[in-house]
Amino acid sequence: MRPVGRDRGDGVRTSSAGPLPRTTAYLAVARCVATTAALLAGGRIRLPPGNVGREIEFDDGSSARVYRETVTPLVPHEPCFLVVSFRLRWVRGRVGHAFFRGESLLNTPLFVGFAGFVSKLWLAHDTHGRYRGLYEWDGTARAERYARSLWRVLELVCEAGSIDYRVVPGLHRDEALAHPDLLPAADAGDPGWWRVVAA
Repeated sequence: MRPVGRDRGDGVRTSSAGPLPRTTAYLAVARCVATTAALLAGGRIRLPPGNVGREIEFDDGSSARVYRETVTPLVPHEPCFLVVSFRLRWVRGRVGHAFFRGESLLNTPLFVGFAGFVSKLWLAHDTHGRYRGLYEWDGTARAERYARSLWRVLELVCEAGSIDYRVVPGLHRDEALAHPDLLPAADAGDPGWWRVVAA
């Protein structure tokens, strides 16, 4: 399967392809949930504490704190860095965001079982109310398929027009955080919300 999002010319895949058809996306999520159950039963999903509390700054001037990490033992052969962003429609205030961070653990089955998932850093909302997930994935096409499937779930609870993603091929997530200079520069039409500048 080939990636279908727009390539900016520097390898970065963007969300211009939009979400997958609903039936395709919902079937993919259903298969993911089933696979997640097997991974949980086998003890193959971990929540290491090492990155929790880490503050990450982005090229648009915003920053966000890591509140959870989820990892599997998969070793990627075609690593890529995926950033997903969204704003929730009804979550407001300190109590609302705290509740979402707590209950969001229940959303784990919606991504861990997708083919190619390696790890995810869950970021709290920034000053714009934007949430981000920073992932490592095995395979650009797999990462893009996940993002376009997840879109259909997110659109049920997110502000219209707030869902977006970027896929950066050939880069491990931890490389992107440790050496942000390895990330392509945000182009003139890109707000830079996805581009890490300091971690």
